[in-house]
Amino acid sequence: MLYYLFEYLESEYQFPGASLFQFITFRAAMAIIVSLLISTIYGKRIIRFLQKKQMGERIRELGLEGQAEKAGTPTMGGIIIILATLIPVLLFARLDNIYVILLIITTLWMGVIGLTDDLLKIKRKDKEGLAGKFKVIGQVGLGLIVGCTMYFHNDITVRQEKVTSDTEQVVVETKENSDFKPAIKSTKTTLPFFKNNEFDYADLITWISPGLEKYAWLIFIPVVIFIVTAVSNGANLTDGIDGLAAGSSAIIVLTLALFAWVSGNIIFSDYLNVMYIPNSGEMTIFITAFAGALVGFLWYNTYPAQVFMGDTGSLTIGGIIAVIAIAIRKEFLIPILCGIFFIETLSVMIQVSWFKYTKRKYGEGRRIFLMSPLHHHYQKKGIHESKIVARFWIVGIFMAIIAVITLKVR
Repeated sequence: MLYYLFEYLESEYQFPGASLFQFITFRAAMAIIVSLLISTIYGKRIIRFLQKKQMGERIRELGLEGQAEKAGTPTMGGIIIILATLIPVLLFARLDNIYVILLIITTLWMGVIGLTDDLLKIKRKDKEGLAGKFKVIGQVGLGLIVGCTMYFHNDITVRQEKVTSDTEQVVVETKENSDFKPAIKSTKTTLPFFKNNEFDYADLITWISPGLEKYAWLIFIPVVIFIVTAVSNGANLTDGIDGLAAGSSAIIVLTLALFAWVSGNIIFSDYLNVMYIPNSGEMTIFITAFAGALVGFLWYNTYPAQVFMGDTGSLTIGGIIAVIAIAIRKEFLIPILCGIFFIETLSVMIQVSWFKYTKRKYGEGRRIFLMSPLHHHYQKKGIHESKIVARFWIVGIFMAIIAVITLKVR
């Protein structure tokens, strides 16, 4: 909203300083500042409201140290993250940008699913909440919306490199040069660590017949649905001890902010030889607001937590991260960048699979980890949860650095 106001003031009255709002970096800086202020200042009021309404967490007895003391801690703190993200976005982002619209829809969609789950847990006074099949239906629904929008919407395009016949020099297509083709619809994405690092989903079927390219959506949309579902569930599993999910997610989204800004900047994308995605830079405002909201939420969520994010927060976080990665064509970086989510999910899959296999073979289920997800394994080993969280953050930073290195290492 402020973007449009200052754009009007600049064009009509030459208002001093109004031109600053044309710059993504300025608006991104303002977004992160405002989101931090909202989440830290008003976060306390939301926590008091949740306490007043007796929205306390019910703790399942798992035999973990310090577990009993957490009973009654307000949950649904994800509301803080959602509000602290959306308000700066509405103030500073261009609301006609398809990527921003898609991220707002993602936030509200996953927020409603998570909020419903948390409310049912409190109402029923158990940990079951919303049935798993309904969560999956919601995640699949979001994946379908994102996939169809990414594939069919005319404003979602990429600009490819082109070799000129005169100089044999690789240059980037621009609107200013009429010799170049306009931005095109494409199902291309980025493969990390490969020299020719672009991969087209259409290649999975065009080897049969080139005419099948128009059916590439049959591959692309299911992949998007899988990524959205997997990452949102991964974030949900990671939210098990104070500060782990919020801190790890802040590291991830700040890295994604860098990728989004570079991908949306024709000069830097050319310099780094990465895919230029027109209009994607506007996502930087949303991502920085989201990062500020996560960091501000950590003020109250670090050990000992004054509030839990609940599924309202964890499902929303996972959904947003997945959609950003897909939008900037970096979804194949998710196992690296979201390494903490990936490891936590993998630990659960390994534990469950091994338990079922050994029960079928030996009549008694056996475990590889003392408890899954992985952070509970270390808790069982007697390591304090604040130390576990700090070490997981360090691993997350390391994985983020590797992800950034992929911009040049191929």
